[in-house]
Amino acid sequence: MPDGLKVHYRQELTNYKSELAIGNLEVAWRHLERAHILGQAWPKEHTHVHWVMMKFGFRIKNTKEILGQIPRLLIGGVKSFVGEIPVGNTGGANVPPLKPMEIPDDIKSILQQFK
Repeated sequence: MPDGLKVHYRQELTNYKSELAIGNLEVAWRHLERAHILGQAWPKEHTHVHWVMMKFGFRIKNTKEILGQIPRLLIGGVKSFVGEIPVGNTGGANVPPLKPMEIPDDIKSILQQFK
């Protein structure tokens, strides 16, 4: 992942932790989804976000999220490595793992800087 993009990726993870710490779970989750979109083209970052998503599932005791993250953890990084990602997918168990999704405009602007 390019250093300039990594700044945005890490900021989303920092924002996630801050919102989680104050119990704002819905906003915390949105930051994880945004980190997923930013990191999904890079195996290490992609896998890391799925790991954090699975830990979030444990924290909120959401079996669907926990079980949904297991195959994503096993396959997500490989898909990134071979360039076969569903662009814009937010990464949670609440969406099909191979479904491309619309990228929010602000994230689209960030990603365009690193093409």
